[in-house]
Amino acid sequence: MEEHLTVGRVAELAGVTVRTLHHYDEIGLLRPSARTVGGYRAYSPGDVERLREVLAYRRLGFGLREIADLVDDPATDAVAHLRRLRGLLVEQRDQAAAMVMAIDRELEARAMGIRTTPEEQLRVFGPQLYDAIGAAYPATRRTEPRIAARIWEALGDARTVLNVGAGTGSYEPPDREVTAVEPSAVMRAQRPAGAAPSVAATADNLPFEDQSFDAAMAVSTVHHWPDPVAGLREMRRVARRVVVFTYDADETSWRRFWLTRDYLPEFAGLLAGWPSLAELARAVGGRAEPVLVPWDCADGFFEAHWRRPEAYLDEHVRRAVSVWTRVGPEAERRAVDKLRDDLESGRWAERNRDLVALDAAELGLRLLVSGT
Repeated sequence: MEEHLTVGRVAELAGVTVRTLHHYDEIGLLRPSARTVGGYRAYSPGDVERLREVLAYRRLGFGLREIADLVDDPATDAVAHLRRLRGLLVEQRDQAAAMVMAIDRELEARAMGIRTTPEEQLRVFGPQLYDAIGAAYPATRRTEPRIAARIWEALGDARTVLNVGAGTGSYEPPDREVTAVEPSAVMRAQRPAGAAPSVAATADNLPFEDQSFDAAMAVSTVHHWPDPVAGLREMRRVARRVVVFTYDADETSWRRFWLTRDYLPEFAGLLAGWPSLAELARAVGGRAEPVLVPWDCADGFFEAHWRRPEAYLDEHVRRAVSVWTRVGPEAERRAVDKLRDDLESGRWAERNRDLVALDAAELGLRLLVSGT
């Protein structure tokens, strides 16, 4: 019994009541592995691990029946549960950050005597991060033809293509039969007329049979998924070839970019726990290829303006990039103010004078390719 904890000790450590643990035992959600000599419940390390998962899902708002299905899933081990929980918590944090930003804007508007409309007030409670930033996408997020060429070449001879996390449809090949998957209603509504049909679903639970498509693609979206590895495995399940445009979360990659290195150290926190590039490649059973960012990149993603620093002073540019929402308004204001000062004083130009001669930069962006 040395490795077991008493019910009282477990309740104390977990911050729940003994009655709660008794209830979990009675409904079969968490049955302790042993009893003490006196007949009291005793919990093994495995029991404690299961309790940790139960409590985490419970605090995320799941019902007990849903939790039972999740923790009893034989295909999900402890590491998979941790990844899923982390993804759900990141999503919750992102939603909270978006709400904070929306509230800050309304406070600023009210301070100037401006009343927001009922529609604007209700948007604060949108269910997706993209619902908070998606309206800004059309202005600055466009298909970059040189990156598109790499993606379309990697699709090979695929005729049917599933675009996961499709957004407004950028990078969808015009000469193939495309089906889009996009969970955000705001993004789906902005897909242009004549765009591929879009399904409301998430990457980690694609509503398609095995090998339904010749290829599955995902562009600049994996970092928003609650469980990136699960989503990539799902793509591999439904398609014989997988092509994913993402980035390498290794520290040497993000430190190459002056913006994250010198102005936005909070970016490193967004990558905490993010799967390594090797893990992402293994999930699709493929390889990773570097993708250079051209200096005049047409798609306004986070790294796009590496040789045009003034662009980051433009709020319209920042609003179409989720990083700024995720780090929060305080970090954003500090980074923008410091960058503005350095541009005005010439310090930025002095520190980054070597960039002027580059036509493209290696900033950690990668193309994952698998299948035949």
